[in-house]
Amino acid sequence: MTLKKRILSILFWSVVSAAFIGPGTVTTATKAGVYYNFSLLWALVFSTFATLLLQEASARLTIRSQMNLGEAISKKFENKSSRTLILFIIIIAIVLGCAAYEAGNILGSVAGLILIFDIPYYYFVAGIGLLAALVFALNSVHTIAKIMGFIVFLMGISFFYTSLSLKPDWGEVLKGSVIPVIPEGSGSALLVLGLVGTTVIPYDLFLGSGALDKKQTVNEMRFGLAFAVILGGIISMSIMGVGNAVTAGMPENEKANFIASLDFDNNGYIMLKEFLKNKIGIYAVYVFGFGMFAAGFSSAVTSPLASAITARSLFSNEKNKDKWKPEKLYFKLIIAGVLITGLVFGFMNVKPIPAIIIAQAFNGLILPLIAVFLIFVVNDPDIIGEDYLNGWLSNILMGIVLWVTMILGLTNISKSAAKVSGFNLPTDNASFFIPVILVSFILSAFILFVIYRRRIKLVTQRL
Repeated sequence: MTLKKRILSILFWSVVSAAFIGPGTVTTATKAGVYYNFSLLWALVFSTFATLLLQEASARLTIRSQMNLGEAISKKFENKSSRTLILFIIIIAIVLGCAAYEAGNILGSVAGLILIFDIPYYYFVAGIGLLAALVFALNSVHTIAKIMGFIVFLMGISFFYTSLSLKPDWGEVLKGSVIPVIPEGSGSALLVLGLVGTTVIPYDLFLGSGALDKKQTVNEMRFGLAFAVILGGIISMSIMGVGNAVTAGMPENEKANFIASLDFDNNGYIMLKEFLKNKIGIYAVYVFGFGMFAAGFSSAVTSPLASAITARSLFSNEKNKDKWKPEKLYFKLIIAGVLITGLVFGFMNVKPIPAIIIAQAFNGLILPLIAVFLIFVVNDPDIIGEDYLNGWLSNILMGIVLWVTMILGLTNISKSAAKVSGFNLPTDNASFFIPVILVSFILSAFILFVIYRRRIKLVTQRL
C-alpha cells in the first residue's frame, strides 16, 4: 500500500471519529474525569475497540458483498413480514435521532466558540449553519469525509495538547486503562454506559459502510479504520484527561465538597474555562474551545450525512436510485431536514427533549439489532465467503460487545419509558443493573449459540 493510499484511507475513515466525538462525548468524558479522575478510562478503551470491531465487520460486509449495511439489512428481510417494522425502527432511530441530537451538536459547537469569543450565540448558530451548508454543497460524500478527517486531526491536536499541558500522572492513566472498576458514588454506572454509548453509536455504522469506496481492499480498510478509530479513542481519553486535572491531587474531603457544589450540566464549561486559564493560561482556553467547536461542527455535518446515507441505503431501488444520489433531491431533502431541525432548536437555545427520549428508546432497540446482524453475516459463508469468516477470538470479542450493547439497549429503553411515565428509575444502584446484566448475558449467549450452530451447518453443506 502506497503512502498516499494510507493517508487517504486514514482521512476517509476519520469520518467515523468525527461522528462519535461530539458534544456528548466532550461533556461525558470531561464529567467522568472531574468526578472520577482516570478510574473510568477503561470504559473508553473498551468502547474504542468495540467501535473498531463493529465498524470492521460492517466495512468487510460492504467490500465482500458490494452492499452497504442498510442495503444488506433491506435485502436480508426482503420477503419477510417483519421487514416493514425493522426498516421503520431503523429509519426512526437514525433520522429522528440525528435530527434530535443535531441541536446539541450545533449548540456544543457554539459553546466552544463562546469560550473564545464574547459574541451572542445566535450569530454562531447562523455561521455554523452556513458553514455546514457550504460543506454539503460539495455533493461528494468522499470529499466531505476527507474534510471531516482533517477537522478530526486538528481537533485531536487541540485536545491532546491541552491534556499533555496539564501533566497527567501516567501511572494513573495506565491503571485506569486496564483495570475495570465502577467507583462508589451516585451515577458512576450511568457514566460508564454514557462513555460507551457516546462512542458505539448506530448511525456511525451506516455512515462508514455507506460512504465507503467499495473498491477499497480489506487490508486498506483495516489499516485506515484502525488508525482513525484508535485516534478518536485517544482524543476522547485526552478530553477525560482535561477533566481529571480539575480534581487530581485534591484531598478526598475537598474533592467531595467541590463536586457536591458543582452543577456540571449548567456550569461545567464555565468552571473549566476558569481552571484552564488559571492553570495554563488563556491560550489553553482558546485551544480547548477550538477543540469543542471542531467536535460539535464535525458531528453537525456527519449527523445529516449519516441520515441521508441510511435513508438511501434502505429505500433506494432501481426505479428511484438516481434521485438518491448525493447531488439529487431525496438525498438533499434528508440532509436539509436534519440540519434545519437542529438550527431551529439552536436559535431557540433548547434541545428537543421529547424527540431525544424517543430516539434513545429506538436506539436501544437498533444497536443490539445491528450487532446481532453483523455477527450473523460475518459467520455466514454464503454472504461473507469462507476466507473472511470470523475466527473464534473475533466471535468471542463481538459476543462481549453484543452483551454490552444489550445492556445499553435495555437501559436506554427503561430510562425512556420511565421518563415518559414519570416513574423514578433506580439507576444509581445494583438493584437496577444486576437484572439488566443477567438478562442481557442470557440473550447474548443464546443468540451466539444459534448463529454459531447455523455457521457449522452452512460450512458443512459447502464441503
